[in-house]
Amino acid sequence: MCDNNNTSCVNISSMLQPEDIFSRRCIWVNGPVIVGAGPSGLAVAADLKRQEVPFIILERANCIASLWQNRTYDRLKLHLPKQFCQLPNLPFPEDFPEYPTKYQFIEYLESYATHFDLRPKFNETVQSAKYDKRFGLWRVQTVLRSELLGYCEFEYICRWLVVATGENAEKVVPEFEGLEDFGGDVLHAGDYKSGERYRGNRVLVVGCGNSGMEVSLDLSNHDASPSMVVRSSVHVLPIEILGKSTFELGVTMMKWMPVWLVDKTLLVLTRLLLGNTDKYGLKRPEMGPLELKNTVGKTPVLDIGAFSRIKSGKIKIVPGIAKFGLGKVELVDGRALQIDSVILATGYRSNVPSWLKENDLAEVGIEKNPFPKGWKGKAGLYAVGFTGRGLSGASFDAMSVAHDIATSWKEETMQQIKTVASRHRRCISHF
Repeated sequence: MCDNNNTSCVNISSMLQPEDIFSRRCIWVNGPVIVGAGPSGLAVAADLKRQEVPFIILERANCIASLWQNRTYDRLKLHLPKQFCQLPNLPFPEDFPEYPTKYQFIEYLESYATHFDLRPKFNETVQSAKYDKRFGLWRVQTVLRSELLGYCEFEYICRWLVVATGENAEKVVPEFEGLEDFGGDVLHAGDYKSGERYRGNRVLVVGCGNSGMEVSLDLSNHDASPSMVVRSSVHVLPIEILGKSTFELGVTMMKWMPVWLVDKTLLVLTRLLLGNTDKYGLKRPEMGPLELKNTVGKTPVLDIGAFSRIKSGKIKIVPGIAKFGLGKVELVDGRALQIDSVILATGYRSNVPSWLKENDLAEVGIEKNPFPKGWKGKAGLYAVGFTGRGLSGASFDAMSVAHDIATSWKEETMQQIKTVASRHRRCISHF
């Protein structure tokens, strides 16, 4: 048996096939296994730590919040005020600005991990997680790669599994006809850092979400010539209205008004501040921004300056792509643009289906459950950060998950204590 700050564990063999005993080390976890050391995983772990529930955190990267540290551009700031982005039980420092930079957010997350003494197992990739119905336990198989230990395999056995890898674990890279013949630089927005390297270049930005807009703005700030592909309708809202965060204003109004009326109010105010976005190739969906977000999960763009560049022509809007050629792109309207580089702001997807075996989040009842119960599945499976509600939603999920697990863990622990005590009394009675 071994103990550390986060977990109690014992080697077990009753669940293993004979060949497994020699191929991987098996570890019993007296609490949940948390997969992912981003904001969601850290938030769950901190709340479990506060309630004295043991756990382990598995993280495939070599740091916490690897998406923020390794796959975000330099100029990124939080698009929501900091009070909506802080994790449970530890606010942002008072001297941080209302919209912290990515570096300040990373600093906050690292201080959060230090404050709660969270110690993820880094460089350990989950290869499969399977529920064993015979024993009512989860079997989580991992691979650890380290300079000291080399390549090691582990299997963790636990009652509860928390999926906290988020919706942005893997890049989405669409296939385009002729892209392999383009000959220029092609980069996903997850690898984009700054527009400095594109100074003077003609750059095609594929995607018009928040990332596409912000990358286009950054390119324009560095004297590049961006053209942004807009294939479908999109809501563009100012990041602030009348000096107040648009998000905060929407949340406040929803306490007193139905969603459709909040949407109508926001769109009227947006029209007054930005004008008619349709005139510049940014057609609005028929459904309002909040209703669209709640219904299909499509997030509105919060404008931080890109729209004024679109109006001035410094950022061009173009329709969908037909195909690429050498140094050019042909558009669906028949035009051809000469371009030097392509940046794919085409988003991310979850990697859960690749390792959560024999079921996915929908099949175990998580993705089918709307807010506020979208965090709980069946058989001790939980998910944090999959309800499409950003950091504030992830924090809510984390507290709900931690409370639910802590309640079950304490009940089971108390039952075990009673069972041991009962056996002890029976032994005494035999003397």
